[in-house]
Amino acid sequence: MHHDGRTLAGVSEPRESRAGADDNGSRPPLPKAAASDRPLTFAGVALAAVYVPDAGNGDLRLVETAGRATSQYLPPERLSLSGDSPAAHAFRTDRPLWLDLAELAPRAGSRDSEGRLSEGRVSGGGPTPPSAQSPQAQAQAQAQEPAPAEQEQAPPTEAPLAALPLGAEGRRLGCLVVVGASPVGFEAEQRRFLERYADAIAGMLRTEADRPTPSSVLSPALRSLGVGSFVLMPDTGLIEADEALLELVGITPDDFDGKVDTLLAHALPEDMHALISVLEPSTEAFGRRELEFRVRRPTGGMRWLSLTCRVVASTDDRPEQVLGVVTATSVLRQSADDVSRIQWLTAALDDATTVRDVGRVVVTALREPLGADRVALAELRDDRLMVTVLDPPQPTAWPETWRSEWRSEWPDAPVSALPTLQMALRDGRMNLWSAGTALEPGLAGIGAGGLAVLPLPAKGRVAGVCLVGWDEPHDFVPEERSLFTATAALVGQALNRAHAHDAEQELATMLQRSLLPRRLPELPGGTAVARYLPARRGLQVGGDWYDVIALSEDRVALVIGDVQGHSAGAATIMGQMRTAVRAYAVEGHPPDVVVSRANRLLVGMETDLFATCCYAELDLEEGNTLFVRAGHLAPLIRHPDGRTEEVQVEGGLPLGILAEAEFPMTAVALTPGTVLALVTDGLVEAADLPLDEGMRRTRDALAAADPADPGRMADELLGGVDRREDDVALLLLRYDGMKSRPIRAGWAVWRLPDAVMHARRFTARTLRKWGVEDVADSVLLVVSELVTNALVHTQGPVRVDLMVRGDRLRVCVTDSSPRAPAKPVSVDWESTGGRGLLLVEAMSESFGSMPVADGKQVWSEIVVPRHEPTPADPEPGMGQEPGTGREPGTGREPGTGREPGTGQGAAP
Repeated sequence: MHHDGRTLAGVSEPRESRAGADDNGSRPPLPKAAASDRPLTFAGVALAAVYVPDAGNGDLRLVETAGRATSQYLPPERLSLSGDSPAAHAFRTDRPLWLDLAELAPRAGSRDSEGRLSEGRVSGGGPTPPSAQSPQAQAQAQAQEPAPAEQEQAPPTEAPLAALPLGAEGRRLGCLVVVGASPVGFEAEQRRFLERYADAIAGMLRTEADRPTPSSVLSPALRSLGVGSFVLMPDTGLIEADEALLELVGITPDDFDGKVDTLLAHALPEDMHALISVLEPSTEAFGRRELEFRVRRPTGGMRWLSLTCRVVASTDDRPEQVLGVVTATSVLRQSADDVSRIQWLTAALDDATTVRDVGRVVVTALREPLGADRVALAELRDDRLMVTVLDPPQPTAWPETWRSEWRSEWPDAPVSALPTLQMALRDGRMNLWSAGTALEPGLAGIGAGGLAVLPLPAKGRVAGVCLVGWDEPHDFVPEERSLFTATAALVGQALNRAHAHDAEQELATMLQRSLLPRRLPELPGGTAVARYLPARRGLQVGGDWYDVIALSEDRVALVIGDVQGHSAGAATIMGQMRTAVRAYAVEGHPPDVVVSRANRLLVGMETDLFATCCYAELDLEEGNTLFVRAGHLAPLIRHPDGRTEEVQVEGGLPLGILAEAEFPMTAVALTPGTVLALVTDGLVEAADLPLDEGMRRTRDALAAADPADPGRMADELLGGVDRREDDVALLLLRYDGMKSRPIRAGWAVWRLPDAVMHARRFTARTLRKWGVEDVADSVLLVVSELVTNALVHTQGPVRVDLMVRGDRLRVCVTDSSPRAPAKPVSVDWESTGGRGLLLVEAMSESFGSMPVADGKQVWSEIVVPRHEPTPADPEPGMGQEPGTGREPGTGREPGTGREPGTGQGAAP
């Protein structure tokens, strides 16, 4: 069946204007809503009226109307220029007037001195509805009503109103009065459209100014804006398109067959899926929807078009019609807010250095301004999407599929599992999915009311993707598409830079962490905490280091240092110096020797870098501390009463300057409750902060901090380092004193034939004095074997030290040989030696050796049992010594006749 293209296109013949009909007392006709008036409907306009000044009587007269005329409201034929009507007010002030229901209500019942309504409800001259008047008022109003030809009908009070002046080149040509179709009022986008519409009407009036009877201006003004409309029947695929729409697409009315496929054939394939979702709506998509698409013009060029539509449902809730308007995006003005938003986004992304920073900027730029409910940013790494930012961050706000894949802090998923994102990443084009669109399970729930998929281009590839979702149906206005396009380009470049920065910083962080201690040791008489902050410029790895070295159970070494510069080279030297200092300290050297050897090592490296260092060795029992300072800042002390001071430590040259440099020691006694602070210059010195002032501020902060929590104290000392230009290291030690002090005794072994016997006698006497004779046999055996080995295999002095702390007795034998004792791999029955160390290990709870200055120390720990009296034990004085279980006065074990600790019987 042949279709007339012009008929199906909805192209109507021009209506003849009867603006001059008022000369014979007749009113201009009120046409029904035509196809050319559909754009006004989408602009929120129920009725539009054009008034021009009448030079004869000084009034505004109605020349044309458009929209849906009803019997409830007929716009007044004339308006007084001196009256209080919105049209007269807009004409006189040359400013648009927007009145919502709240502003119209006070005007609804007011009258001027002539007894006429003050046009607050569009015309302002109609009478108050009779139902709202008393009988007396009704009679008075009837007596004052004008003739029917001059009577002004008031509009319904539940409709907003706008009056826009019409002017061109400084001339006042008239006024456009529009009645809103919704009680909500005119939105910002609708107001901008009506302002452009008024400008177009003014242009038409200017060309018609010399004619006594102006021709129609409303419909031509719409066509000049490039706004077309259509009515689509989804069941048949037929569409009524006006001439403006056909011109936008590039089809002549004679070539249009009234089929929607003919229009779709001009759209780009990439935008086809979005158009299909609009032109084939589901029952869930009856709301207002918007999108942008591209068409190929007959000349070969491409044009962006913006489509706005709504679905009309039938009686069985099926989509019966799709009503819409289409406009070229070039006719829409970009608001100053959009420009400033892009400018802010550019500046904010320029300051964003990490991927997380970029994500926070994206959330700030998109979620709240667009009213979005979810924003996700993901990087593309090896065909997997690594989600870096989710807002909101709660897992319950995201689809179940995402929650099941919540492996670490953020989920990740293969691109192949998300076809929608895979297609967007492959094409690199933005996709806008309207409400009701069926998406794969991985995206279902992110944007039930609308989903924007933004690929992020960067240097010829796609760096990632941004998802913006809404729960309620969302209209994608053209301004949003421009914002999305600009945002995607800027974010893609920023994400690429941030990823490179993060990779560099991750490498630097790994290097820094490998060179600094992962954790500090627990100390029996104090608490140590440390903090490190990299520099804010350059590679965030520097030469500051710290360390806490447990030398023994009652001695600890604290060291802090700073290698010149903050670079990979400085970090390498720092790691070597920290290792060297720790090695020399563990060997048992005094502080001055440790620092001197580290200095010689750095000089021998032949590097151009030097280092500063502050070394402190603390006796946790007595509180005695030995300080050595090599070009470093003086340590700070906070006394228990809150006073702070700099420790006056005699200084030496920085490390690496002179191989023969001397490093004197300074002794300071600490009392329990004292806090010792070692810092680097990054904390107390900057370009705008002199060293003396920085040290004073640090002392004040140290005095004000609460020593009960050393960790919080360290954080408070770092409170003002946002300005830092150098890396910062801080080491704090709160000295508490040891709760239980050990009991010690020592003996210098003489190199005599009976030296072992004298060592055993010293040990036996000491154990009896301490009341721990229960372990005498084991201890005497250990002493015999260790002293014998030291005398036989080493030269120089040998010393025996005994110590009891808690339930442990420690035996230490020190000699002058650095070689550690070697246990035999195997011992056969014919061997004459080699069993001593095996016996010592078998009798000891723990056993080992450690280097000390000029030698080594072999040690053994034996558990001292706690003796609890039992009913079977004899009372003290009944044949046993108290707490020993031995015969009084003899030291023999009951019933054995053996000497304690010898394994031999008593002499006859």
